[in-house]
Amino acid sequence: MNIVFMGTPAFAVPSLEALLKEGYHVVGVVTQPDRPQGRKKVLTPTPVKEAALKHGLPVLQPQRLRSPEAVEELAALKPDLIVTAAYGQILPKTVLDLPKYGCLNVHGSLLPKYRGGAPIQRSIINGERETGITLMYMAEGLDTGDMIAKSIIPIEDEDTAGSIFEKLSVVGAELLIEQLPLILDGTADRIPQNDAESSYAPNLSRDDERIDWNASSRDIYNRVRGLVPFSGGFTTWDGEVFKVWSVANPSQREKGASSGQAPGTVLELSPAGIEVKTGDGTVLLTRVQPAGKKAMDASEFIRGGVMKKGTVLL
Repeated sequence: MNIVFMGTPAFAVPSLEALLKEGYHVVGVVTQPDRPQGRKKVLTPTPVKEAALKHGLPVLQPQRLRSPEAVEELAALKPDLIVTAAYGQILPKTVLDLPKYGCLNVHGSLLPKYRGGAPIQRSIINGERETGITLMYMAEGLDTGDMIAKSIIPIEDEDTAGSIFEKLSVVGAELLIEQLPLILDGTADRIPQNDAESSYAPNLSRDDERIDWNASSRDIYNRVRGLVPFSGGFTTWDGEVFKVWSVANPSQREKGASSGQAPGTVLELSPAGIEVKTGDGTVLLTRVQPAGKKAMDASEFIRGGVMKKGTVLL
């Protein structure tokens, strides 16, 4: 049986590795094109491409999967099954119809909640207490196909998007390998989604990364940890971007004293961090990044003496 694997970020690598470890015949890997990375804009392969090349697998990197050339190239691999995990492009019907056993997706949410491209980040930003993996058949809609199985994990208070990505990448690989024999012999569950219970998790925009100081301390905490380690949150200080990479857990601090200051006002600068007024109290920023500088602990930044008490972050 020929399997084509489609994926792009590190989240997808454990699923590919698990297929190979279990002896499944992966005939090719499809991933996004190499992209410039870092300040020097070095053209960098995706984590899935790196894993595929390590195993000597053919790699396809079409700009547009729906192009006739890409579909023809994929069809030449004669896939009996296509497995996707965070690939990053919608599969057109011409691709969905190729394999005998259909197309599976290892999706990072408990469907039908959080369909779309950023389910993990938005689950944390929205303060969810649990998340998981849904293994599903792919259909023409956005994550609307029938569900096969789910695996649930808690979202702990100290989790970030990065830690949940790592946990779910392992859970997804395990669920895929557990269910594949049932899928191939036709005994796996096939559960339609209830669209009335659905919600969507579109890819994050720059506006999603901006901290609203009028929000509650808990909401600000959730937003920052939902953006770490990928982009971090940001505010502006003296007209320049000021990134926030870590905020102390509000539940482990005494509630900040109410003050007549506007939300976003810096109330204290201490070895513990930068205390900022929020809509319902305060938050303590513990790791920050001024414009043009590297990320640093807030205590290191404070020692520079460039930010003053009473500064307003916008």
